[in-house]
Amino acid sequence: MNELHATFVLEILGRPKAHIEEAIALLIEKLGKENGVKIKSKNIHEAMIVKDTEDLFTTFAELEIEFKSIEIYLMSLFAYMPSHVEIVEPERISLSNAYFNDVGNMLLQRLHNYDAITKKTMMDREILLQKIKELSPEEFKRLTTPQKEKHHK
Repeated sequence: MNELHATFVLEILGRPKAHIEEAIALLIEKLGKENGVKIKSKNIHEAMIVKDTEDLFTTFAELEIEFKSIEIYLMSLFAYMPSHVEIVEPERISLSNAYFNDVGNMLLQRLHNYDAITKKTMMDREILLQKIKELSPEEFKRLTTPQKEKHHK
């Protein structure tokens, strides 16, 4: 398969403003260093305050990227989780069964890895909560009791 040209929109939300501006620049730099990825152009937008917040900021970048293969494109989707993507070229993509099976299995392996990480994190959380319950029942109750939302006017 020939190269694939696409646009990615990457977004970051956080605080402080300087941190998210640095974070998006580092994210783009990391993506550009990936094997088989070439960033053709980038437009990084200035971080702006999120509406109805005092210190939460958001920024985004629009990137034109050339990917050496569809596998690299798909893995980049999982690794960088853009908020929007668009394949610009080629207009049509033709894949053999074997090639598509390989790509599908690579994606499934990545999903299984994410699932294992999530399950381990949930198990670690339960172990931690049990330890807190043993050592400080009051703190456990405070941590596990739903709190009423605070309304800002």
